[in-house]
Amino acid sequence: MSATMDTVDAILKEVYGPRIVDQLQHEQVAIKRLEKSSDGITETVGGKYVNFPLKVGRNHGQGYRNENELLPAAKRQKYAEIMTKLKYGYGRVRLTGQLMTLAEKNHQAFASGMDREMDGIKEDLSKDTNRIAWGDSTGLLGMITDTATSATHTVNNTALFEVGMQVDVLTASSGATVQLDTDVVAVDEDAGEVEFGDSFTGAATAGVYRQGSFEKEPNGLGSIIGTTNEIYGADPATIPIWKSIVDDNGGTPRALSESLMIETVDKVRQNGGKTSVILTSLGVRRAYFNLLTQQRRFTDTKEFSGGFKGLPFNYGTEIPVVEDPEAPKNQMSFLEEKEIKIYQSKDWHWADDDGDTLKWVTGYDAFEAVMRKYWEIGCSRRNTQARVEDITEG
Repeated sequence: MSATMDTVDAILKEVYGPRIVDQLQHEQVAIKRLEKSSDGITETVGGKYVNFPLKVGRNHGQGYRNENELLPAAKRQKYAEIMTKLKYGYGRVRLTGQLMTLAEKNHQAFASGMDREMDGIKEDLSKDTNRIAWGDSTGLLGMITDTATSATHTVNNTALFEVGMQVDVLTASSGATVQLDTDVVAVDEDAGEVEFGDSFTGAATAGVYRQGSFEKEPNGLGSIIGTTNEIYGADPATIPIWKSIVDDNGGTPRALSESLMIETVDKVRQNGGKTSVILTSLGVRRAYFNLLTQQRRFTDTKEFSGGFKGLPFNYGTEIPVVEDPEAPKNQMSFLEEKEIKIYQSKDWHWADDDGDTLKWVTGYDAFEAVMRKYWEIGCSRRNTQARVEDITEG
């Protein structure tokens, strides 16, 4: 859909206040904590790839012998080579000639319609990368939880749905079609409902995804922290050390305790890692705050290295507990951040290979621009990442 004079009518100058007031939530927590790098990216026939080796076994050519006895057999370190394709992300803007000409002067608009659209897509794409950082590479926004035939359906979590999204409803296990290319018309957070632009029959096996993005997104913490799922072509079934620490309670909610948190960090330590941050939802962060308050503990937010603020968790050294509005509910993620990295050829940028950012749309008084980013989130040490699930939120 093109941006036209009608779509930016709200910012054209008549009788308005001094600025455009943004109504959206733009926080990006998880994605900003991860280091970015182009190291290890190669380009071969078929696309761009990232390569990094995993050490999966020690040299056990060791032992003790008596004098003049045969020495232990020579062994070697064991490695697994990871090679995974970068994922290709895009954002597209279309502007009419009238918009570009008539809404470009300060006396006609608070901001140029073109600048607002082009700056806006940059911000929107950056925000969406934080959602992806929590995802499992499938692009899942939420699961349908009813079997009604209706345009309105209940979902397991409304947090990632926004009005105007174009989505597909698919069988989560196979990608089979339930409803293609429909839009999100309304979101009722209190009722846990989403209204779509089309009526379809719900199913507990159906998931909602950004239109056309099923299983095409970068990996996020949802797939990186796991015990059985294959990731980057490495399978814990054949490489037992290639699995994370996941502590669930069988789906039964439980109260958060410092003992549970200490036990999780201990497990990371036993695997040779060091937890550098604990990321969690707003509700679990409240539960942790309440826990400290009940124990008459100091609960002021503290600033840690890198400018991030959070409640401290004392484990000999203080580990920041940082909330993210897009973090999954009822969970805490314990990360060794130095082992997780964003691999990218470059950050979000305009596709201007021919020297022009704006391209004329043939046959129309309109122009288009495309932003793109080729990237993947890589984890070189999966067994020092942990998650605690089934926590009662505060």
